[in-house]
Amino acid sequence: MSSVANQQDRMIRTDPDRPPVAVVEPPGLSGPAKIVFAAIAVVAAIGWSMLAISRGEHVSSIWIVLAAVGSYLLALRFYATLIEHKIHRPDDTRATPGEEFDNGKDYMPTDRRVLFGHHFAAISGAGPLVGPVLASQMGYMPGTLWIIFGVVLAGAVQDYMVLHLSIRRGGRTLGQMARDELGPVGGWAAIVGVLTIMVILIAVLGVVMIGALAESAWAVWAVAMTIPIAFFMGFYLRYLRPGKVSEVSGIGVALLLAAIVSGRWVSQSDWGHIFVLDKPTLAIALAIYGFIAAVLPVWMLLAPRDYLSTFMKVGTIVMLAIAILIVRPELQMPAVTEFARTGTGPAFAGELFPFLFITIACGAISGFHALIASGTTPKLIEKEKQARMIGYGGMLTESFVAIMALVAACIIDQHVYFAMNAPAGLTGGTPEAAAAYTNSLGLVSPGGTTLPAVDPSVYAQAAKAVGEESIISRTGGAPTLAFGMSEVMHQVPGLNLLGDKAFWYHFAILFEALFILTTIDAGTRVARFMFSDAVSNVRGLARFKDPNWVPGAWISTSVMVLAWGSILYMGVTDPLGGINMLFPLFGIANQLLAVIALCVVFAVTMKKVGPTWAWIPGLPLFFVLIVTMTASWQKIFSTNPKIGYWTIHSQAKAALASGADSFQTAKTPEAIEAVVRNTAVQGTLSIVYALLVIIVFGAAMMVSLRALRNGDRAVHEHQAPPSQIFAPSGFIPTPLEKEALAQWHEAGLEPTPVGPHHHP
Repeated sequence: MSSVANQQDRMIRTDPDRPPVAVVEPPGLSGPAKIVFAAIAVVAAIGWSMLAISRGEHVSSIWIVLAAVGSYLLALRFYATLIEHKIHRPDDTRATPGEEFDNGKDYMPTDRRVLFGHHFAAISGAGPLVGPVLASQMGYMPGTLWIIFGVVLAGAVQDYMVLHLSIRRGGRTLGQMARDELGPVGGWAAIVGVLTIMVILIAVLGVVMIGALAESAWAVWAVAMTIPIAFFMGFYLRYLRPGKVSEVSGIGVALLLAAIVSGRWVSQSDWGHIFVLDKPTLAIALAIYGFIAAVLPVWMLLAPRDYLSTFMKVGTIVMLAIAILIVRPELQMPAVTEFARTGTGPAFAGELFPFLFITIACGAISGFHALIASGTTPKLIEKEKQARMIGYGGMLTESFVAIMALVAACIIDQHVYFAMNAPAGLTGGTPEAAAAYTNSLGLVSPGGTTLPAVDPSVYAQAAKAVGEESIISRTGGAPTLAFGMSEVMHQVPGLNLLGDKAFWYHFAILFEALFILTTIDAGTRVARFMFSDAVSNVRGLARFKDPNWVPGAWISTSVMVLAWGSILYMGVTDPLGGINMLFPLFGIANQLLAVIALCVVFAVTMKKVGPTWAWIPGLPLFFVLIVTMTASWQKIFSTNPKIGYWTIHSQAKAALASGADSFQTAKTPEAIEAVVRNTAVQGTLSIVYALLVIIVFGAAMMVSLRALRNGDRAVHEHQAPPSQIFAPSGFIPTPLEKEALAQWHEAGLEPTPVGPHHHP
């Protein structure tokens, strides 16, 4: 009887006549849970120990997978819980923005499983796929360490803390929170920085995606089909079978697989040429899609499409992890290569510090995530306690994607890897020239012995195996990841019945395209929120703050789509290769955005709990600030034409003035003019971004100092009404949460009903 009474005491009601809206879980771990986490710790320790001592010719990729998974699970349970208890102190009796402002369009409490899928899909773009593949030229160890420790101490911390801050502030965007917490100077610098950086981020994601889709009917068909499938899922879940998440998920996944399989048939049909689109056409189509996805109600297209894509994303990554455990491929790349020391790698130029931390962005920490965590997600979350699973857990999931990408790249034969990732100017574009180039690199095995020279036929055979004309100079990271995945997948018993290496290669290409598209549509919606928030601060334009004002939503969306669409078009037509020129700027801008987000989080933490726990956001803040300022300095002032934007700009300008017909890969005077114009834009943006971030950092330090000296602890939290709904905090309800759900059902009520919730 006492246990029943104690259980009832742990259930909290905001209305005595209604079921509980929150539960208070007993502290600590149960006996079985302690055993489980002890076993997880042992697994992680084994993985790290083997990576530390294995330096021979045969190093298994299994150890990276075990070290990563064990570290992630421990961090989610213990480090994220520390942040929850010491800093956030979530309160499920408060209505979240989704519940309070529910309008069925931008604000609405969404099932935690669907929202996790939406959030993960929105944050997981090209970064966790491309960055680790490119950084593999430095060896597997630097990337592994940064991805795992970076996400635990930096990336997941940022995402979780920004999400909680936004929930407590009515779903405010990052720029607006910066203005509220850092004052007008730091706030406006943050707003301008966030908006302009957002434009670059979406545009670069589009460049990577178009590189995977261009001239491929199979890929375009499969990706396009996810749009009507998402519409069907949205209407099914809202009107036909509300709440039947598992049911609609099964239907959606079946339709998605059908779309992928039918892509081969479409590409071989008489009308398949309709879906063979060039890069400029795809850029325009992507901009149109971004506008439509951003203005439609979130339940209709965005949430179900992202949720659908998540099944393919998470399913493919888990499948790859299991395949690695079964096949046990050995790492072909050394722990640390010579390119990490010299900074002369073919995939990208620059030394390990700072460029490893810029190249691997999204798998460890990404400023873009802060925009999602203060954009769509806080407007859809049901309960404050769900932020740990969605914010911290969602970022850990993306980090695992980055680890899988790193492993996929490092198990490829080194000659093939460098032939794929070196530009055509170095490889010559032919098997013979590529073989001569990679043989000249002095490559060594994981054990340190010199690799034998490669025969040109290796490249022809590799291309034939994946159904491509050539794999040489397939830069950008996506083809390398697809090649590595196909190497593993086709060896797994059962999976090899689904298709050969060519099937799995193209399956992986589609998988990457879906990753990126879901980031673009969510990113455009967030950009609309940010622009509306920013414009509403101008006198006479306050109505833009109203999320229900349709003209404001359409105007804001149009402005942002035109902005990133223009940069995207510039990227896909860049004579030097859009990805080569824009990805370094993408990496720097992304991490500078993380600095802005961490500045806001650090200042709020200093005001809320003081310096005792401020080291949690402070540690990643100062590290990422040093990295990004160093990289920005080099991109602006370096005299190396492979690194410095202004050096390239001046050399291209001189070539044009001398009447030269070509410059690097620009083969016409018009193309050289484009190089001059584009590098001027990129170099100028590098300077602007660095200055804006310095201003924001200075404002954050002043606010923190005032909090320390004068006790100024005022934070701008929204006064939310009492909650009237209930939802579990994790994927699987605890026994206490199950009891609370049972009380709702016994009362004949839906714990989270579809439709607006009215508050007194």
